[in-house]
Amino acid sequence: MRPISRNVAAADSDRAPLARRYAETRRRTDALAEPLSAEDQTVQSMPDVSPTKWHRAHTSWFFETFLLAPHLPGYRVFDPAYAYLFNSYYEAVGARHPRPQRGLVSRPGIAEIGRYRAHVDAAMAQLIATLDPVAWAEAAPLIELGLNHEEQHQELILMDIKHVLSLNPLQPAYAAPAAPQAGRNAPPDWVRFAGGLRQIGHDGDGFAFDNEKPRHKVWLEPFRLASRLVTCGEYLAFIDDQGYRRPEFWLSDGWALVQQEGWSAPLYWRPEGESDAGWTVFTLAGRRPVDPAEPVCHVSFYEADAFARWSGKRLPTEAEWEVAALETERSPAANLMDRGLYHPQPAPAGDGLQQMIGDAWEWTASPYISYPGFRPLAGAVGEYNGKFMSNQMVLRGGAAVTPVGHVRPTYRNFFPPASRWAFGGIRLAEDS
Repeated sequence: MRPISRNVAAADSDRAPLARRYAETRRRTDALAEPLSAEDQTVQSMPDVSPTKWHRAHTSWFFETFLLAPHLPGYRVFDPAYAYLFNSYYEAVGARHPRPQRGLVSRPGIAEIGRYRAHVDAAMAQLIATLDPVAWAEAAPLIELGLNHEEQHQELILMDIKHVLSLNPLQPAYAAPAAPQAGRNAPPDWVRFAGGLRQIGHDGDGFAFDNEKPRHKVWLEPFRLASRLVTCGEYLAFIDDQGYRRPEFWLSDGWALVQQEGWSAPLYWRPEGESDAGWTVFTLAGRRPVDPAEPVCHVSFYEADAFARWSGKRLPTEAEWEVAALETERSPAANLMDRGLYHPQPAPAGDGLQQMIGDAWEWTASPYISYPGFRPLAGAVGEYNGKFMSNQMVLRGGAAVTPVGHVRPTYRNFFPPASRWAFGGIRLAEDS
C-alpha cells in the first residue's frame, strides 16, 4: 500500500462535506432554472448572453470533461456531440460551437439537458465515493474549482435571463417582487485610509481562483472611499446635467459609444412621462419606477468613470478597494442571491463602509492584468482566467445575484469596459 501523506489524509477527510456541497450547488442551478419555460431557456438575446439551458449543460460538461473522463474508470460520456456544443472557450480541449449562435441550438431540449445533468451527477457521486485517497487528493481541488465555476454560471443565468426578458414587449417577471430593504437616502460619508505599504491578493487559506494570487505588496497613497454606492437619485442628477451630452467627462472610447449607441441612461432604464421622476427600470421582478435611494446598476465602466469625473471624484483602484474591504466588518445581511431580491437595495443605516459585499459589482479604475509572479493553472483549466488579461476592467464586491459564500475581498471579477448587462455599480474615491 502506498503511504498516505498528511495532506492526502486531510483532503480525504473533506470527501463528505464536498459531496454535500456538490449536491447543493447543482440543486441551486436547477432551482434557478425552474421558473423558466423551455422557450425562455433557449433564447439568446445578444452574443454575450447565453441561453439558460446552455449554462446548465456547460457546467455539466465541465465536470464530465475535467473530472469524469480522466478520473472515473469506465466512464462513458452522455453524448459525444456535447463536447462541441457545450465547450465555452477551452482551446486545448477542442473545437466548439460559436458563442453568438448558442441560441440556435434548439436541440437538445431542456428535458434532455436535465437527463445529462442527472447522468453527470450520478457519475460524480460514484467518483467522490470510490476514488482512492491519493487520486482523491488530486481530484478534490478540481471539484472545488468546478463548483465555483458553476456558481459563476448561476449568476450568469440571472444576468442573462434578465436581458432576455427585458426585450420581451410584455416585460415579464422572472420572480415575484420581494419586500424591499429599508434604508436611508442621505449623502455618503467619506472613510479615510492611511495608505502605505500593504499586501493584497489571496493568502492561500481556502479556495481562490488563480487570478487572485499571489499575495504581494503594493504602495498606496492615503485615500478616502464613499461610505456607500452611488444611488439612482445621484445618477439622475448627472443625467439632468446633460452628463451624456458633455464630452469633457468621457474617455474617448466611451464618448464614441455614447454617440454610436445613443446611451442616455443606464441599461434597463426607460423614461415614462415627461419628467425625470417618471423613469422606470426593468428588474427580475418586472418593470417598476426607479427608486432614487437604491444603488444605480447596469452601467458600463465608461459611465462609471464619467459620473466620477462629473462628481469631481474618481473610481477606486482595485488595491484600494481590497485594502478597504479587508478593514471593513462585513455584514451578515449582505444583499446576495440567497436573499432572493435580485436587485440592489438602499444602503442600511450605520457607520463606516456599507455595501462592500453584495448589491452591485463595483467598477474599479484598474485594468485586469496579472499580479506579479502570477502563473496560470497547468493544463486546459489554465485557460480559465489568464488568457482574458487584456482589454478588461476589474470589478469588486459581488452583487444581488452573486451566490452567498462565493465572493470575498480578494475576488477579481472582470468585464470589458463597455459591458452594461452585468450588475455593475459605482463607488466613488478621492485622494486624502
